[in-house]
Amino acid sequence: MDFVMILLSAVGGLTIARFTAPVFGLVDKPDARKVHEGHIPLVGGISVWVAISALQYINPQWLPHQQVFWFCISMLLIVGVLDDRFNLPVLPRVIAQAIAAALMMRSGLWLASLGEIIPGYVVTLGAAGYLVTLIAIWASINAFNMIDGIDGLLGAVSCVTFGALGILFYLHGNIGAWHWCLALVLAVMPYLMANLGLFGGKKRKVFMGDAGSTVIGFAVIWLLVVATQNEDAVIAPVTALWLIALPLADMSAVSLRRLLSGNSPFRPDRGHIHHIIMKCGYSSRWTLVILFVAAVFCASIGILFDRLQIAEWVSLTLFLLFFAGWVRFSMKVFHR
Repeated sequence: MDFVMILLSAVGGLTIARFTAPVFGLVDKPDARKVHEGHIPLVGGISVWVAISALQYINPQWLPHQQVFWFCISMLLIVGVLDDRFNLPVLPRVIAQAIAAALMMRSGLWLASLGEIIPGYVVTLGAAGYLVTLIAIWASINAFNMIDGIDGLLGAVSCVTFGALGILFYLHGNIGAWHWCLALVLAVMPYLMANLGLFGGKKRKVFMGDAGSTVIGFAVIWLLVVATQNEDAVIAPVTALWLIALPLADMSAVSLRRLLSGNSPFRPDRGHIHHIIMKCGYSSRWTLVILFVAAVFCASIGILFDRLQIAEWVSLTLFLLFFAGWVRFSMKVFHR
């Protein structure tokens, strides 16, 4: 019954937000870089937040420091909505994310160890772990923001990440966190259906907006830290890389290519992972299918390596080979 209430909260939040979005100017308008038709409500993040708020009310004990998490995503949502409406400069967004990071670390959730990524040696970070955690939060938020480029991609990839994390939590006996991951999948599903035009057709289409991608990126990194750190850790830190392989590879490859070209890593272009696949001749829907299957494949590798207890340094080596292969392929296609 709890999960039904979470799903209904997401549907209700999405419906109300979609109708009120034009009143507050929360719509995405076509321009030189955006080729969609009409003004699309930027309310996917609001519906996800409504569902998470319902979860906070229904069962506030499923996730460690759940109240702090809710406060952080509420703050990030507000700043994100203002950014969607007024196109804020970078500084307010960075400050909000830094505050959320500080609150998260104050609750004891931070990257203290990278695991045994060197054979026979566990890499601990000490005080540097706070800086690494801050960078990881910024990276996760930006990675999920960057991958939000075609219909359904952000929703599908985030559901894969939450679903894979939930499976790992369940297999290791952390039922509360498993429930949280399932709830997040249900929170995203109504948006995903509406974004793909499956929830009332194209006339009811919505976008996630920067507010939504920020909330999802922060939720992902929060759960990954819960899963990999402290005495409650259930997986090795390197396993987390496989669960977010596509957003991480996309952000890293794009940023690296831009830097090598002498440009800012934040300068927009058409070199993201979905652009690369579409440049190979696939439609946006086939690109979504290909990347969804790729995300499931990578997450499955992470789960399989966890169950087989593959050495962490071996897992990291294979991930870096995957990343290097993607960088080479994406640069080759981009410069055609």
